[in-house]
Amino acid sequence: MDHPPGAPPSDRGREPSGRRKQARFMATLCRPTVSVPEHVITMEETLELARSRHADHPQLPLALRLIENTGVRTRHLVQPIEETLKHPGFEHRNKLYEAEAKARVPAVVQRALDDAELLTSDIDVIIYVSCTGFMMPSLTAWLINEMDFDSTTRQLPIAQLGCAAGGAAINRAHDFCLAYPQGNALIVACEFCSLCYQPTDIGIGSLLSNGLFGDGVAAAVVRGRGGTGVRLERNASYLIPKTEDWISYDVRSTGFHFLLDKRVPGTMEPLAPALQDLAGLHGWDAADLDFYIVHAGGPRILDDLSKYLQVEPHAFRFSRATLTEYGNIASAVVLDALRRLFDEGGAENRARGLLAGFGPGITAEMSLGRWSGSDETA
Repeated sequence: MDHPPGAPPSDRGREPSGRRKQARFMATLCRPTVSVPEHVITMEETLELARSRHADHPQLPLALRLIENTGVRTRHLVQPIEETLKHPGFEHRNKLYEAEAKARVPAVVQRALDDAELLTSDIDVIIYVSCTGFMMPSLTAWLINEMDFDSTTRQLPIAQLGCAAGGAAINRAHDFCLAYPQGNALIVACEFCSLCYQPTDIGIGSLLSNGLFGDGVAAAVVRGRGGTGVRLERNASYLIPKTEDWISYDVRSTGFHFLLDKRVPGTMEPLAPALQDLAGLHGWDAADLDFYIVHAGGPRILDDLSKYLQVEPHAFRFSRATLTEYGNIASAVVLDALRRLFDEGGAENRARGLLAGFGPGITAEMSLGRWSGSDETA
């Protein structure tokens, strides 16, 4: 199989023997914890809002049909819908982002640490991903002080990978644990997409986004030694050339204006070969794995992956459930889909799986791993 042009140089044309030699130090992605806010909006309420607020929109029937086709039944918001629909200004929204993050993230982090059977003192790096608000210093600094992480804990905030950042966080945690085999990484994804709602944006892509995105917080630990979950074996990134304007933010005085190109739903056709190539480099067949944990930006993403990877639709049930119950919660989707695998009882020991996040660029962050029980030695 031809290697995609964006494949990492170390993976082109040869087996990266260094990673094979470090196999006994493979990091384990433990059970994620996910929390969604208490304010809920249903599909029916979303459609009624679109009808009432955009009654004169010439493409309203198309927008309604696209929203219905997302399959999103419920979404969770950090504010009641009446407040969400207001725009008090970017400054107010960003302050709300910071306040809500500080109010909601610590409990999620603590549960993720408990599930991984670690203490804050055991964490060596915090990888924080979010594309729906901005803080400097990052929330990582606040967390280190607030939750008594060691002052030597490394910080890696990632703000501009959008929905792909969940996969990127897993991969950077994996890289860290390869470099520091006894280290542990904490991943935190905090996405309040509702704070990016722009009432003046009435393009079809914006109206669709208003019915697709939701809010959520997730956290998970990647342990350098031990742990139950997905033992990570290989990761890679791939960017589809010349697509950087397909998913983007137009940053204005009113905040982040989300831009979505109509070509985005078709991106799995060029991305599926990158997933197949990654599996092939590892001696696996992407069509014959035991579990699939992928970002569900919309139902067509999952339908096309099923088609191009030649995998039964049931294989993407975890991602589809996240989309149905929470909507697209950006970087937190991958972690929530993985949480659902844990809730189902996990997989057979050494079952092979694929994880992937997709987002702006157009970028794919991909990884392969095996299910590992806590009693399995590395």
